[in-house]
Amino acid sequence: MAVWGTGFALRAADDVRKPVAVLTTVYRHNSHADVIASRLVLTDMLDGTGKDSPLRMASAYVEQRPPNDISRLLAASHRFRIATNIADALTLGTGKLAVEGVLLIAEHGDYPRSATGNTRYPKRRFWDETVAVFRQSGRVVPVFVDKHLADNWEDARHIHDTALEMGIPLMAGSSVPGSWRFPAVDVPRGEALDEVLVLTYGSTDHYGFHALECLQALTEQRRGGETGIRSVRSVQGNDVWRRLEGGGMPKDLAEAALRTLVDPAPALQDLPKRVEKPILWQVEYADGLKASVLEWNGAIQGWAGAWRTRGADRRVSAARFWTQEARPAAHFTLLLNGIERMMLSGKPSWRAERTLMTSGLLDALLQAGVRGDRPLETPWLNWGYASDWRWQQPPPAPPSRPWGEQ
Repeated sequence: MAVWGTGFALRAADDVRKPVAVLTTVYRHNSHADVIASRLVLTDMLDGTGKDSPLRMASAYVEQRPPNDISRLLAASHRFRIATNIADALTLGTGKLAVEGVLLIAEHGDYPRSATGNTRYPKRRFWDETVAVFRQSGRVVPVFVDKHLADNWEDARHIHDTALEMGIPLMAGSSVPGSWRFPAVDVPRGEALDEVLVLTYGSTDHYGFHALECLQALTEQRRGGETGIRSVRSVQGNDVWRRLEGGGMPKDLAEAALRTLVDPAPALQDLPKRVEKPILWQVEYADGLKASVLEWNGAIQGWAGAWRTRGADRRVSAARFWTQEARPAAHFTLLLNGIERMMLSGKPSWRAERTLMTSGLLDALLQAGVRGDRPLETPWLNWGYASDWRWQQPPPAPPSRPWGEQ
């Protein structure tokens, strides 16, 4: 359980904190590198007043350096190595692996987009250069990959399979599934589900991934665990409203999820006035479960999920996935806590298969988006996994500060 700082922390001795390398694309204020890795030097409150991490940032490789880069300033004040390349970050100039963990954070920067609109971050390249050091050194250490494993299925599967082949403890994923939920509800383990819906906002590829990771965190709890995905469909524009009114998506779940985000919630028939470009993603699982993800920019900010059980009562439950959208952005502390447990124990805190599935699902849905309103069969996603991860409500978040404050 997270414990938030209440005063200036006494820094643990460096020789008892595990050294890790941070590999990132951009390191600026409020970037993912900052809100994850800076906790290793600035405590979990990002201002020196919180709890120390058991991990120590020994080095950072930062591929792009925009004018607002903060990595050099942090390195000078906190004495970690600014590496010239990935091998240097992992070996610390010794010629062999010299860290006990790797954080691969590729989420910002000037990179091209794919034909489907997904940003092509260099995750596979970062991964392959990391693995080359592991092979040369004859040992491996745990690796965390921020958000999706890769922007396309081929690269995501390559990373997962290489980790499996070499015995690399691997974790990945979003900060949102493990964050606060209001109300504090989850799919009971082994519950038979009839249908699931998630609401999302923001840029489709970046925030859509968070929505899909929330979806998987819910559906993997159902009876039988994850069974795989048979097909997907992407519906856009006025066709979304036609499907909503025509019974092509679960109106009761949309209303239940919307009520957790907006008070008072707008009537569904009023949404076309507020949402200029609606997007509906539909997912059909191999066991018959159906899921919908709705992007409603203009009407909501945040993520929410709703689900209906099978059986006579067909019970509907819904919750908002709450994140602290101001510093210290404590949902990233919760994410880091899971990373720390893996780095210390060598055992992932949740299975990488969830994020492998989510990575492939995002890629497939973006492909479906350029095909028009017709299903895309996904035989490469027709595989299952069993999750032993369970969500628990975190302690209340610490007070927020404006994003611009350190």
